[in-house]
Amino acid sequence: MKIKEVRDLSTEELNARVYSLKEELYNLRRKKAVGQLENMMEIKRVRKDIAKVLTVLRERELGLVEEGK
Repeated sequence: MKIKEVRDLSTEELNARVYSLKEELYNLRRKKAVGQLENMMEIKRVRKDIAKVLTVLRERELGLVEEGK
């Protein structure tokens, strides 16, 4: 997910995206624990996506950028 795509989403969509990404991360960690995860880089990708979304949410909270711009 590119940061430009994240910034184009509304705050409600970002909150929903964080929730779904955390669920995905949980499922990937479960797969890793039982040895079913084939690509370990998926965990890293999801963690970075969560960080991107949380960063944009924080920027909006501080008023550094306006929503949808």
